[in-house]
Amino acid sequence: MTSDLATRIAAAVDERPAALVELDGGEMGTVHRVDFADRDSLVAKTGDAPLTVEAEMLARLADAGLPVPDVHRAGDDLLLLEYVEGESRLTPAVERDVADHLAALHETTARAFGFERDTLTGTLVQPNPWTDSWVAFYRDRRLRYAAEAAREAGELPTALAGRVEEVAADCDALLVEPDAPSLIHGDAWTNNVLARDGEVAAFLDPATYYAHAEVELAYLDWTGTVGDPFFERYDARRGIDPGYESRRDVYALYPLVVHVYYFGDPYREELAATLARLGY
Repeated sequence: MTSDLATRIAAAVDERPAALVELDGGEMGTVHRVDFADRDSLVAKTGDAPLTVEAEMLARLADAGLPVPDVHRAGDDLLLLEYVEGESRLTPAVERDVADHLAALHETTARAFGFERDTLTGTLVQPNPWTDSWVAFYRDRRLRYAAEAAREAGELPTALAGRVEEVAADCDALLVEPDAPSLIHGDAWTNNVLARDGEVAAFLDPATYYAHAEVELAYLDWTGTVGDPFFERYDARRGIDPGYESRRDVYALYPLVVHVYYFGDPYREELAATLARLGY
């Protein structure tokens, strides 16, 4: 398989790789650093999901000023990216830099919530029809959609699915509409942030769309990626709406249900506990 990948890369860039080194981060496919004799290293991604979607998301984030790897070649079954040196270790200084970058990204707005096309979180499609209401978008295109996917996959029991639906039915009371839709990275957790010399070197593996910016904050919070240095800087740069803490668990339900869809039992207990904290 590695020989086949080397042949495909050589056909794309007109140079045979000198070495392929498998990297972490390939849960939904494989990721390799590709070394050459006469050019800079690249990253090669392969997988079942159409990788042109990732290329489009990276291009949109780059246009908005977020540091992401350059795309060298993009096909549905092979994506070649710039290789960025760095490590996924977020010191307080890096957290503050993450906050600066995401606060700036969230100032990129659109006419509605969604995206020009459906995007992906792993291999699961994220439907992104343009929607005027954030509450309706999150309720129907994220929470209900993910719950139905997990239920159909046999990973979300009926009782838990019913509790998720109760939250969905109450979203009008639980959530608020932002002033404008914000472009978000969508999957900015520890392994998707590379740092170097106390700054962000690159954000990786997006799941991009236009959303309420605080859904990104809630995801960072839920994954334990950042702490006070991030939130204090973000609040100083852009502000965090009053009541965010009461909405955070509602937003954590979406990634939790997605993780139930992919991984099943390890996340069902956490999903049940989060629902209980919300009173459902």
